[in-house]
Order: sequence, then structure tokens, then C-alpha cells
Amino acid sequence: MLQELIVAACLVLVLEGMLPFLSPRLWRQTMQSLLALQERQIRMAGFVSMLIGVGLLYVLN
Repeated sequence: MLQELIVAACLVLVLEGMLPFLSPRLWRQTMQSLLALQERQIRMAGFVSMLIGVGLLYVLN
């Protein structure tokens, strides 16, 4: 179980590193646009992202 958790964390790092590596300009613009959002909007985006992740895990298992 611990090994799978570590593998999942590593995959998250790989996926999150792809955009800054492939398109640093787009990544920078995205980060700057996030600064304009309110905390509630960012929190809601994080919540929706978690729900999608949980839903995908449920479907795949």
C-alpha cells in the first residue's frame, strides 16, 4: 500500500512538471491568471478536481 502511494505521488510530480517543461510561457500565464481569482474560486476548483479524481478512481477500480 505504501509503495503504491509513493508511486502515485511520483506520477503527480511528473504530470505537474510537464506543463512548465513543455511550455513555460503558458505555465507562467496560467499562474498569473490564478492570482486574479478569489480564494473561494480556487478552493472550488480544487474541490471539483478532487471529486473528478475520486470519481475516476472509482470507475477504474
